[in-house]
Amino acid sequence: MSASTLGSTGVRPEAQAWQDGKRYLWPLALVVPILPYVGFGLWHRFDNALAWYLTPFLVYVMVPIGDWLIGEDAGNPPVEREAQLQSAWYYRVLTFLYLPLQFGSLVLGAWAWSQPHVNLASRVGIVVTVGIVTGIAINTAHELGHKREDVERWLSKIALAPSGYGHFYVEHNRGHHVRVATPEDPASARLGESFYRFWPRTVWGSLKSAWVLETKKHRLRKRSPWTLRNDVLNAWLMTLLLFAALTVWLGVGVLPFLLVQMVFGFSLLEIVNYLEHYGLLRQRTASGRYEKVEPVHSWNSDRLSTNVFLYQLQRHSDHHSYPNRRYQVLRSFDEAPQLPGGYATMIVVALFPPLWRRVMDQRVLDHYDGDALKANLTPKLRAKYEAEAAAAASAGATATARR
Repeated sequence: MSASTLGSTGVRPEAQAWQDGKRYLWPLALVVPILPYVGFGLWHRFDNALAWYLTPFLVYVMVPIGDWLIGEDAGNPPVEREAQLQSAWYYRVLTFLYLPLQFGSLVLGAWAWSQPHVNLASRVGIVVTVGIVTGIAINTAHELGHKREDVERWLSKIALAPSGYGHFYVEHNRGHHVRVATPEDPASARLGESFYRFWPRTVWGSLKSAWVLETKKHRLRKRSPWTLRNDVLNAWLMTLLLFAALTVWLGVGVLPFLLVQMVFGFSLLEIVNYLEHYGLLRQRTASGRYEKVEPVHSWNSDRLSTNVFLYQLQRHSDHHSYPNRRYQVLRSFDEAPQLPGGYATMIVVALFPPLWRRVMDQRVLDHYDGDALKANLTPKLRAKYEAEAAAAASAGATATARR
């Protein structure tokens, strides 16, 4: 590039003039943890259970509609502006604000649940509403947990406390990011695997992996893993103390609410994990190692509506390539495979396995030019396709011999 095309600062004029068009949309990520307060106010005023369904209505209806009506945004910030964006506190504060809203909604939901006149419809609405806030908080914890600053790392573990998923802090960073898009990763779904089969495999596998990783770390440092310096144990302790405090305050009757919202919350995380790498596989190199993680190993979506509500989680390929990048600078890549809808739409599709397979399986095969053996397959499907390939090779060899 010639000097004449650069400004006096050595930056392209178009880069100097660039503005973040989503700057004032990012606060919409806080709408989800704010809505429970609105629902509580309406319920308290009108005693109508429907008030508690505002949050699920937004997440499962309005955001997907927004994805289709608003469409996609594949724009990336200029390289010259990335450092400025990375250091801007405005974006960081928006993630910090999620936590007090999250914990306030949990306390509010727990108190509402404990009231004697609450009917079944209201109880379902309360637990689903708070479960959604808890689940999306795991995404906030995900954003915070990848950063180098100690305060953000601790805030990540605090955000995970209501979901009881503190081990995610260890497993995601040191397990999933290493093994992503391989059969060894419990958080990478396989072609032909329904969400309902994936759920127990990933929940147990992630927990087990986190404990093994943290135990190895402490063993290498010649100390017992049974210490509060163990990031799995200190994160779980936060959950225990939080639930114990609410139980002492409101009584044991609040425990079903706490446990169900917890399971709902981490299940929301796992259904997102399910769709992020479904069927995608890193190939082995000549040395037998897996190839490095590339944009082709994550399903992405440039649907603007969901990206704003999820801190651009859908630009997942860039996150796996550069985990320390903050959400406001994550990039869209042409080579990254695209989902047919935003995450908000696809988590609903994933709940119906025949529909999911109809929508996604052929996309996976097309991604590998029809070679199913290049995909991350369930053991049953891999055996089937290997048998078919062997039969085809045998038939070919027989035909050649006859000539």
